[in-house]
Amino acid sequence: MSNAVSLAEQQLQQAVLDAVKKAVAAGELPEAELAPVTVEIPGDRAHGDLATNAAMSSARAFRLPPRRIADAILAHLQLENTYLERAEVAGPGFLNFFLSPAFYAASVGEVLAQGDTFGRSDFGGGKKVMVEFVSANPTGPMHMGNARGGALGDCLAAVLDAAGYDVWREFYINDAGNQIEKFGLSLDIRYQQLFLGDKAPELPEDAYHGDDIRVHAQGYAALHGDSLLEVSEEERRKALVAYALPLNIDKMQRDLKKYRIVYDQWFHESVLHNSGEVKEVIDLLTEKGLTYEKDGALWYKASENGGEKDEVLVRANGNPTYFAADIAYHRNKFRRGFDTCIDVWGADHHGHVARMKGAMDAIGLDGDQLQVVLIQLVRLMRDGEVVRMSKRSGKAIQLADLLDEVPVDAARFFFNLREANTRMDFDLDLAVEQSASNPVYYVQYAHARICSIFKNLAADGISPRDCTRDELCLLTEPEEKELIRYLAGYPGEIVAAAKTYDPARMTRYCMELATLFHKFYNACRVKGEDEPLMQARLSLCAATRHTLKNALTLLKIDAPESM
Repeated sequence: MSNAVSLAEQQLQQAVLDAVKKAVAAGELPEAELAPVTVEIPGDRAHGDLATNAAMSSARAFRLPPRRIADAILAHLQLENTYLERAEVAGPGFLNFFLSPAFYAASVGEVLAQGDTFGRSDFGGGKKVMVEFVSANPTGPMHMGNARGGALGDCLAAVLDAAGYDVWREFYINDAGNQIEKFGLSLDIRYQQLFLGDKAPELPEDAYHGDDIRVHAQGYAALHGDSLLEVSEEERRKALVAYALPLNIDKMQRDLKKYRIVYDQWFHESVLHNSGEVKEVIDLLTEKGLTYEKDGALWYKASENGGEKDEVLVRANGNPTYFAADIAYHRNKFRRGFDTCIDVWGADHHGHVARMKGAMDAIGLDGDQLQVVLIQLVRLMRDGEVVRMSKRSGKAIQLADLLDEVPVDAARFFFNLREANTRMDFDLDLAVEQSASNPVYYVQYAHARICSIFKNLAADGISPRDCTRDELCLLTEPEEKELIRYLAGYPGEIVAAAKTYDPARMTRYCMELATLFHKFYNACRVKGEDEPLMQARLSLCAATRHTLKNALTLLKIDAPESM
């Protein structure tokens, strides 16, 4: 929360405690211990800006009706030199407080003083947090789930950073195991088909049939001809994977960079196998008596550690499973010193959450330090109909196709409009529409509108200046106060988003802030008022512009000065 909000709450708590002491001294309340004074925001601001139910929660201790306790507290409240103007008792014993002009002046001044840093806090205390997100299979293009996961994961990392955590973004590349073997087989057969025609093997049904496999095979052939036909199958597949996989990863990096996502590290699964970390984890679980052999495979007793059923760690052919590598990867994360590791997964991984947390406990780590954000499906819509094919390629829509059709600002904003655990429809028509119906356009227009106010005044020779506290205290209209209260809540909104792992709170904040600014601007004239009030309102405009830009920058969305 902002300093002004925090101070107002502290002042409220202290004023209530002091009033209780005075009421006890006056014999109006018996000696008793007051329950903690918790501060809330009333649902209806007409009832007050801040409230406490301290009288109600202390009724048993004082052995008095809450209303009588509240009346005694109210009679002894001293609010001078605080951000609280007055208080009243409501209902069965609520104490409602109204903020003073000094609070509103201080809140505007705080935003202007902090500028680009307004909203940032040390809530996280510098704790190290890794956010691993997207981590798409590198054997093919990225899909819509990756598009949503990318926007949510990146914005979650940004929110955590703003809330005072030391954040690390990571992409896990599955460059080992079954999918790579299937990738090599698919490339191998497509390569052979280029030179052997009908004599080449047919591609199995469960192989990769995408056009990207053909393109890679043709690309290798263009460089090296039919040279791989003379080598062993193992060597041929290894060479084709070594050629194609880096190209896929490079494209992923380019697509994600276009999406404004840059990772601190792209971590290769193969490192875990080559370093022996996968074997270490398997040996560790075996030493703890948590494995057994069955049908030639080595099984982990996952059902005893949070999983629904036991899981294979090493297949009968001697190859470790993806699950074994995944345990090793998460162990590797915590060994790097992260206090919390957050995984952003598709909702289809729901069953994997408990077994992975349990596996962390099983190997001596704390499963509660692993947090998982599950992302529900997204449907692309156009003209009210579900869209599955790209207009450009005629194929299933991938991340790259989406970014060709929809501005990055819109994609990032839209994918953060809903909580991760809710399904969403992405309206392709709305995303490119330049109207107030488009939420990102609506928010960006508010920022541009504020910039135009300053430009128009400058053309008339009017420049903004710093205001005194008394001048800022002139901001007393309901629309002004509502806007200022919302500005003051911005730091708290970031903290709330960090606590709940819900960056969608930030897009909702932007939309509401834009609405409140338009409401203020339509009700409160800036130009033409007395100079002190005009300057105070310009300060409010500037504070709103700062906060909107900070929130949009957090989401890596542009804050245009004109539209």
